[in-house]
Amino acid sequence: MANRIKSAFIPPPQNNYRLVITTASSRKLLEKIADELISKRLAACVQITGKVTSVYRWKGKTEKAGEYMCLIKTKDSLYNAVEKKIKELHSYDVPEIIALPIVAGSAEYFDWIDKSLKDG
Repeated sequence: MANRIKSAFIPPPQNNYRLVITTASSRKLLEKIADELISKRLAACVQITGKVTSVYRWKGKTEKAGEYMCLIKTKDSLYNAVEKKIKELHSYDVPEIIALPIVAGSAEYFDWIDKSLKDG
């Protein structure tokens, strides 16, 4: 029988890691936000995806727009600073800023996040 890699549920320490999601109409704007978050050590990693289509209601009308999505890895203790920086740099009146708890992952990755962040 072949060896199988067992996947273990490894909860993050104190469950205080967050994945923050935001979108913008330009990749360049998200790169600027990413550069600021990384340079200020508010995020360990920021990934910018290719174009996505967003369908939403704005000012009473259904809108459809091409946007780019940004995935930000940080800690709960830095969320307010991340949100503030996104709002400061963003071009939207109401930018999408959503934080999700990271419920599992590798201990080595969490250790790397800790070492990459301001309070790590």
